Amino acid sequence: MKKPFDGAISQYFEQDAPEEVRRRIQEGRKSQVLNAGYPYRKVLKNKDYMIEHDALQIELVKLQAWAKETGQRIAVVFEGRDAAGKGGTIKRLRENLNPRGARVVALSKPSDAEQSQWYFQRYIQHLPSSGEIVFFDRSWYNRAVVEKVFGWCTGDQRARFFRQVPKFEEMLVNDGITLIKIWLTVGRGEQLRRFLARESDRLKHWKLSGVDVKGLHNWDEYSTAISQMFAHSHSETSPWHVIRSDDKRRARLAAIKLLLSHFDYTEKDETSLMGIDQSICGSPSLMGNEAGH
Repeated sequence: MKKPFDGAISQYFEQDAPEEVRRRIQEGRKSQVLNAGYPYRKVLKNKDYMIEHDALQIELVKLQAWAKETGQRIAVVFEGRDAAGKGGTIKRLRENLNPRGARVVALSKPSDAEQSQWYFQRYIQHLPSSGEIVFFDRSWYNRAVVEKVFGWCTGDQRARFFRQVPKFEEMLVNDGITLIKIWLTVGRGEQLRRFLARESDRLKHWKLSGVDVKGLHNWDEYSTAISQMFAHSHSETSPWHVIRSDDKRRARLAAIKLLLSHFDYTEKDETSLMGIDQSICGSPSLMGNEAGH
């Protein structure tokens, strides 16, 4: 089987990956968490995961029904490093919701016309209407991190973005939109392990891009850009919620609980929520452990 990008990910693993990262991937079992700084050594057992997952799906259906009845407008922004699990988490949030009122926005590269517009303009048309829940699989924060790392924006453009984004989000919130910003963070070893798995699975080749391959060499540049992003856009009005996703199952449960915790919807079952795991879900201060292998 021909590997995508001529096996560039395997080549990086064999030739350029830090020795400690390579060793942990080689020695780690599938059930083992690679990041030494993660609070759990093994991933959550599927049986335990499904018990909580199934109960939380019922709560999500209740939330959507309530949102429609009361005209709520809910926007959930998912950002994070490549392979941190954004798409998989969104899938678990939407799997039992009515797609007419719960949609995903995953915009491609801006067109020439869009590049000439106000930076936030192309996102505005995708904001939720009455009764809708919208999940942004990446968002206007492309400018804060990816565009910075790859030189796709100028320093002045990025500085303007940082000046405008707090005001932009404040306007959304003041107009009645509930804005929830989630950053999924993953250790370097786990990220590379997931890339290798995608490279070896034809059904997952579509998940890989040239940006992913190039980004493997830019871990530190990403870290710097991410820190700057939090410094400029984490506020009381529009805070960031960081979820450590080295264990996908725990991360997905945390994301669902986080969303549900923002609302006092009809027939809410607090026992099903069972508390958010604060060791993996909290403020940007959790990013201090991101560099773990």
